[in-house]
Amino acid sequence: MNKMMSNKWLISLYIFPAMLFLALLIYIPIVLTGYYGLNQWNGIKAMEFIGLENYTKLLSDKAFWSSAYHSLLLAVFSCLSLIIYLVISLVLASKIKGSNVLRKIYLIPMLLSSVAIAQLWLKIYHPSNGLINIFLEKLGVANTPEWLANTDLVLFAIFLPILWQYAGFYILIYYAALKGVPKEIEEAATIDGATGWQIAFRIKVPLIVEVMKVTLVLAMVGSLKYFDLIYVMTGGGPNGASEVMASYMYRIAFKSFDFGYASAVSFFLLLICLVVTWLIRTLTATKEQIQYS
Repeated sequence: MNKMMSNKWLISLYIFPAMLFLALLIYIPIVLTGYYGLNQWNGIKAMEFIGLENYTKLLSDKAFWSSAYHSLLLAVFSCLSLIIYLVISLVLASKIKGSNVLRKIYLIPMLLSSVAIAQLWLKIYHPSNGLINIFLEKLGVANTPEWLANTDLVLFAIFLPILWQYAGFYILIYYAALKGVPKEIEEAATIDGATGWQIAFRIKVPLIVEVMKVTLVLAMVGSLKYFDLIYVMTGGGPNGASEVMASYMYRIAFKSFDFGYASAVSFFLLLICLVVTWLIRTLTATKEQIQYS
């Protein structure tokens, strides 16, 4: 076995299929996307090389930066919602009655497709027959809002189903991490007189901080490239009030048929995600990790 593991050619042979798939599915498309961004192309005719024109145009594109701002807002709300998910996980992990049932309920949105969730919330937000507006009318509100037609409300109205959709995913991750905390530590803290909240926030949470860093990256990057539910519910409207970077890229590519510029937007979105990931890892790195790296 040691002789086999010391054979570099054999190791290369074993990892070659995985590296080939990574190259074909990830690295080569990334390079091609960056190259397409250097061209003017409608997806049918021959590409015309225009250099960095698409990328310079991107820097002064107000519509793109507006969509980037919306994506950033979604990312901020997603990261703040992680606190709520963590608290719910702490409660579920504390052996309360019905925790198994609650855990299954929280996972239901994960089992639904984004299109199904979008259709559900379109009914909830319906201006005349929607559940929310019917409830507001019962409370005596005369002029109920048109949630998805109001430019001031639409963005936050869309954030709610997105955060609801992924709640079960993060709760499940935190719950599994909390269940991995050794029981001996909890028992020792209990003997020393620690309360339930002290055990939760001074013992359990510090022990799963690495998992929390991972979920922070997932929430941030996932929000920056989010697309499907927003596209189904509003298509980026009204007047671009709910446009995010991914939906803006889709509109440029498949409605304006400017695949060169859409590729530039896509490549820039990738760079933003990489920078955000690097910043999170840098800002949350411990002294030991910095010395190790």
